[in-house]
Amino acid sequence: MGLAVAGSMALSGCAKNNEGSSTPTGSVSVAAQNDLSTLVPAANKTKGVISIGIDPTYAPNEYKDSAGKIIGFDVDLMDAIAGKLGLKTSYAESTFDNIIPGITGGKYDIGVSSFTDNKTREKTVDFVTYFNAGSQWASPAGKTVDPDNACGLKVAVQTGTIQDTDDEPARSKKCVAAGKKPIVKLKYDKQDDATTAVILGKADAFIADSPITAYGVKQSGGKLQLAGKIYDAAPYGYPMKKGSELPKAIQAALQALISDGTYKTICAKWGNDAGEITESKINGATS
Repeated sequence: MGLAVAGSMALSGCAKNNEGSSTPTGSVSVAAQNDLSTLVPAANKTKGVISIGIDPTYAPNEYKDSAGKIIGFDVDLMDAIAGKLGLKTSYAESTFDNIIPGITGGKYDIGVSSFTDNKTREKTVDFVTYFNAGSQWASPAGKTVDPDNACGLKVAVQTGTIQDTDDEPARSKKCVAAGKKPIVKLKYDKQDDATTAVILGKADAFIADSPITAYGVKQSGGKLQLAGKIYDAAPYGYPMKKGSELPKAIQAALQALISDGTYKTICAKWGNDAGEITESKINGATS
């Protein structure tokens, strides 16, 4: 799992969790598909709502507009999925690393926050895949940073992300094994703060999911640049309580959106065409 849009970043030198001038507009209308309603768990059908844990600091996937409303690619897509099932969405703001515990504890039905579906997380929750993304680094403009030669550098990550738990530790371990200085990992609860650390010179680079890194560089007012290529592509997934019936309903609704073209329209709206999938899977982790 991102960066907020930099509406005032160029003036303040900080990442702001607000919409920018390029924020996509318009909504996608989705009608309920009656044959999918039989898949909806009774509790959700009775309430008519899906309760969702979300960390809105990861533009363009999930963030807040100038009015404080949570918007983004993930929000549009989940709203469409719920619409197919004849349900409404209810978003509750959370830090990223508290969402899965909130699901297992019954606080949320589902997490919508650019989660990478992997084998480790599948031991705790079930996932429905909906997108493909890799990781990518960003550095201050004009500063050359090679992700494969980053020993001794200060690298910012968001707490609980794949970049925090898997990517940086593996790279740092290689540095130590080669007799070099480890990477100094700077952890932040919000991707906004990880990005700001680079802009302010507190970190040499940050790592995030590829759509978020690219969007952040674009919105940084020339303060950031991409560092290295996209790597380790893996599926995004929606986490849900292990063994529940909700994943079947979510997966069927998403597949219906893929089939009728709504999914493609939403991806294009947010510039996420490169990560489109043609088949949604339950627990589709590749590693």
